Amino acid sequence: MADTFADRRSPLRPLGNLVRGTLIGVVEVIPGVSGGTVALIVGVYATLIDAASHVVRGIVASTDVVRGRGFARSAAHFRAVRWSVVAPVLVGMVIAVIVGAQVLAPLVKAYPSETRAVFGGMIAASLLIPVRMLGRGWTWRLGLIALVAAFAAFVLTGLPTATMAEPPLVIVALAASVAVCALVLPGLSGAFLLLVFGLYETTLVALNERDLPYIAAFALGAVVGLSLFVNLLRVMLRRFHSLMLAMMTGLMLGSLRALWPWQDEFGQASAPGDDAGTLALLAAGGVAAVLMVVATQARMARGRGAA
Repeated sequence: MADTFADRRSPLRPLGNLVRGTLIGVVEVIPGVSGGTVALIVGVYATLIDAASHVVRGIVASTDVVRGRGFARSAAHFRAVRWSVVAPVLVGMVIAVIVGAQVLAPLVKAYPSETRAVFGGMIAASLLIPVRMLGRGWTWRLGLIALVAAFAAFVLTGLPTATMAEPPLVIVALAASVAVCALVLPGLSGAFLLLVFGLYETTLVALNERDLPYIAAFALGAVVGLSLFVNLLRVMLRRFHSLMLAMMTGLMLGSLRALWPWQDEFGQASAPGDDAGTLALLAAGGVAAVLMVVATQARMARGRGAA
């Protein structure tokens, strides 16, 4: 049976795409589940990546004023974007991010250990995604690459850090330019990257307080990062698919150090406390949530294969 929301003739199609965007936006606020993964599950990943590529090339083409063909080439790229799908998806994402920030910001501030436990469980379970994508393609060389990447991430996330309450806007832009790459790489969470950079809680607060300079710097960094990296990442994933997945697996594994529930104000790990049992249950809940997403993706993939 065809998906009603996916049916191009259905009047509910724009609503379905709005819902898809909302789902992607919700998980983009939560470290652990990748927005790219959810985009794959709901069937709009290829459309969004293709749209991002066309938009980037359209912007670049618009600067070609010397030969006088920039406007025509730029317009062709923008016309190639499936705006009937992309526009409602983006609206849903924006709404979900704004609402999600209002819900999560007070939780992260009031319950730092508990939220790190949940997020840590989600990231640990998310390791299944790149591992499954490689499947039987794992070799000892790829395993070694993953271990080296894990060690590097473990060392880097172990450096003394703290949540930056008032980070320089240039740092905000740089962090956003890296975090936005998670939209292109299924399995990698942009919110998790912000956690590693010490900007997760700060970004949630900035969204809630409508801190326009911060939001503008973040948006600018995201646009620049997407412009610079989206096509490069597509090429890398196409030409070096196994290598990229192995590196991504290792980076996610090593970066789990940043989500150890018991930390001091500088992000340094401390011994478990009396709440170890409670935090273990919360981490298990995070694992279960991601496993449900992975299972849903697997069922949908089997259904598409059988169709």
